[in-house]
Amino acid sequence: MSKSASHPGEGHRQRLREKFLRHGLGKFTDEEVLELLLTLATPRRDCKAQARGLMKRFGSLQAVMDAPVEELAKIKGVGPRNILGIKLVPAVARRYLEDQLVHRGPLADPRQAADYFRMTMSGLKQEVFRVILLDTHNRVLGVEEMFSGTLNRAVVYPREVVARALGVGAAGIICAHNHPSGEPSPSTQDEEFTRLLVFACMPVGVRVLDHLIVAGAEIYSFAEHGRIAVWEAEYQALGLGEAGV
Repeated sequence: MSKSASHPGEGHRQRLREKFLRHGLGKFTDEEVLELLLTLATPRRDCKAQARGLMKRFGSLQAVMDAPVEELAKIKGVGPRNILGIKLVPAVARRYLEDQLVHRGPLADPRQAADYFRMTMSGLKQEVFRVILLDTHNRVLGVEEMFSGTLNRAVVYPREVVARALGVGAAGIICAHNHPSGEPSPSTQDEEFTRLLVFACMPVGVRVLDHLIVAGAEIYSFAEHGRIAVWEAEYQALGLGEAGV
């Protein structure tokens, strides 16, 4: 019996692979992307039904990638190896983007940081607080996830951020956290935290270059809205010496 007769779906699987190698994902639907991904962990079986089931349940490729493991497991035909592959993709993508950020040289355009945070945080279901640590030439020393919290609250202490910045010799930081609700406007707590962070960083020679709020595809920038500059001026006007961190 021929290979094609033994595995009726093999021809279709091979066509998907060849299509990707020729064109990348540009000509793929979300369902086809999932189907190709599932075939990597599902030898000798058609994966159309599983891909269709995932799309029907979650609605988009991003939603599938961000879905909890236990929800993915409810889809008929999606097993542990499939789930590993699905969860591995965004994790590898984040590592790739972080490495690219670190090794690309000075961060000349603040939009680079915004793009990174948007791509890595927009689909998260709980609040997460991350920090890009920069040297005196705006080269990226590292990217760290410092806190994660419940659906609507991340517990972040300015002194912990300052301590980490000093620990790696950072001269500047760009912070970001996400709003799973999809509302980008800062809360009163967001405003107060950012003000305290600016006040905590200034006496030790660390600048808060921005604090970004990621809400889906939208981003709110405290720097672009002039808030960082206002708080720096307020700190200087108060004539503060050392600030508690």
